[in-house]
Amino acid sequence: MFRLDGKTALVTGASQGIGEGIARGLAAQGARLVLAARSEDKLTALAEAINADGGAAHALALDLGEPATLGDRLKALPEDFANIDILVNNAGITADNLLLRMSLEDWQRVLDINLTGTFALTKLMVKGMMRRRWGRIITVSSVVGMMGNAGQANYAAAKAGLIGFSKSVARELGSRNITANVVAPGYIETAMTADLPPEAHQGLADSIVLKRLGTVQDIVGPVAFLASDEASYITGHVLNVSGGMYI
Repeated sequence: MFRLDGKTALVTGASQGIGEGIARGLAAQGARLVLAARSEDKLTALAEAINADGGAAHALALDLGEPATLGDRLKALPEDFANIDILVNNAGITADNLLLRMSLEDWQRVLDINLTGTFALTKLMVKGMMRRRWGRIITVSSVVGMMGNAGQANYAAAKAGLIGFSKSVARELGSRNITANVVAPGYIETAMTADLPPEAHQGLADSIVLKRLGTVQDIVGPVAFLASDEASYITGHVLNVSGGMYI
């Protein structure tokens, strides 16, 4: 199940964390991978690892904070990676602060990369999907975009915006056999959470119904499902993957 043979997927933010896990997971299901992020060195190492395991991957330096450059970067893709069937919008940044201390620059930077960058890349990607009359757009939002979080007004606004954006795209493109869905993770074990003091880590776990933080693999499975033919009748959906942190 969830096989993606013959499909090409582009994953943003693929150099580490959830993005890297998603890329490896889609490659394991048979997809060719375009690995996109700002850090080309990390992408190249990941592409080499996927290729060594019998997959097919290509590294592409892409900066969502500079949307005017995206078209030219995509034109540089080799022919066998150029037709993107599956787009995973995963890249994002944080610049946390309380509202009264948050600068306009930090507000705008988070929205520019997390929301506007996703809009610009998706707009470019759907043209080919529409011609081929097949596509999967999967956007990684956050339960913070559904419930809010103190100190993250900019991040929550951007992640909520991704949900509204995806629902609108689903309505626009459904007649072309293109689905658009959202995965909304809760707290996930990453390098960032690994640095938390034990008491802070336990406090996060206690706030979750399942009493543990999620793993990257907890996100990979839902993304692979939504990318597959098994999810062909699901669009405009927000899949809450938070262990019950938000119900």
